[in-house]
Amino acid sequence: MTDSLSPHRSTCSIARALDLFGDKWTLLVLRDVLWNDKHTFQALQSCAERIPSNLLAQRLKRLETQGFLIRDAYQDRPKRYRYLPTDKARTLEPILREMMLWGHEHLNGTFVDRDGQDGPNPTQLSLDLSPR
Repeated sequence: MTDSLSPHRSTCSIARALDLFGDKWTLLVLRDVLWNDKHTFQALQSCAERIPSNLLAQRLKRLETQGFLIRDAYQDRPKRYRYLPTDKARTLEPILREMMLWGHEHLNGTFVDRDGQDGPNPTQLSLDLSPR
């Protein structure tokens, strides 16, 4: 049984992870911040999947609140922010890499964005790619 004040619907670790990452956009935002050098709202909105601005704002706020992103003001007038990954966000890189490899192998996914920009190639990531 879960506490009525808990933001989670279950004590199950998978269900709790899905509460945070189970929507259509959150992992794509993290992908772009971590691997595609997209750190501003405008850069993130220009991703190949075309996230709506209201959803992007919600996801960025949630990721910041949960400790996955740091919002850093880089300009005062007008006020503009960049979003930087935290160490906590970097702990998700192996999971994202495995999802990407699975999508490439089973869904004919590519390592290139639809807009023609090079996406992350798992063999070029600074992660251990050796089989487990």
